[in-house]
Amino acid sequence: MNPFPFSDDNKRYHTLAYHNKHTYGGRVYKATLDAHFRCPNLESGGCIYCKDTIDPRTLEEQWQAECERIRAKDAAAKICAYFGVHTNTFCSPEKLLELLETAKNWGAFSVSIATRADCLNEEKARILEEFPKPLTVELGLQSVHDKTAELINRGHTFADFLKGYNLLKEHGIRICVHIINGLPNESREMMLETAGTLAKLNPDGVKIHSLHVLRGTKLFEMYKNGDYAPLTRGEYIDITARQLELLPPETVIERVTGDGDKTLLAAPLWSKDKIAVLGGLDKRLADLNTYQGKSFKEK
Repeated sequence: MNPFPFSDDNKRYHTLAYHNKHTYGGRVYKATLDAHFRCPNLESGGCIYCKDTIDPRTLEEQWQAECERIRAKDAAAKICAYFGVHTNTFCSPEKLLELLETAKNWGAFSVSIATRADCLNEEKARILEEFPKPLTVELGLQSVHDKTAELINRGHTFADFLKGYNLLKEHGIRICVHIINGLPNESREMMLETAGTLAKLNPDGVKIHSLHVLRGTKLFEMYKNGDYAPLTRGEYIDITARQLELLPPETVIERVTGDGDKTLLAAPLWSKDKIAVLGGLDKRLADLNTYQGKSFKEK
């Protein structure tokens, strides 16, 4: 018998599918969009794992193509406009409002905005707060360790992240935080510390994935030179299982594996097989007789 309460199946963590089913009555599909915004960190070289790309299509063309793809699977689909490329609050408040209004005019069921915590201010937070829900802001944290942030050229500290995170919380905005396992020089204990520290913030959602080595990045040069080795699939699965133990059971785990551009991905190649990663995680949690939140401790 599954001991985890937020599950209708064998999953021992709070999946996005479960959240959408019990909150909105069914699945919500994401239309991934490039709004052609940039990232302030690119001026200093960007994060070492980032490959700067731009979708040449207009935003309207992207939306129409994504809707066609999704509705070929489900004609009555609820669709989220997911502005997931680069930093989507690295703009004027007026431009942010225009982007949100565009999604509303499309008839998008919901909106997700990916951004950096150091690209938020009071005026932008008010715009996000006043926009009709459902709306989620996705914040890239990656690691709570400042020495890691410096090594990967993240461009902000954990204190900077907390400032942006707390600003959104003060405005009642739903937040999903991204973390990455397998960052250079991070030990298993450091990755668990990232999850444990994040757990104390009680985020609404969390996305977890392994670090992808993409050709053409600074990380790829480190990998070629033998200065970086990715986690094995077994290591990644075990660490992720232990991170889930630390996170609050109510936190929605929106992702436990990620997609690297298959045309550019150099490592880890096991990340291409998402089914094996998901199945391996389910098995590891069952073998350990553990589940999300088992070791969670309130402040």
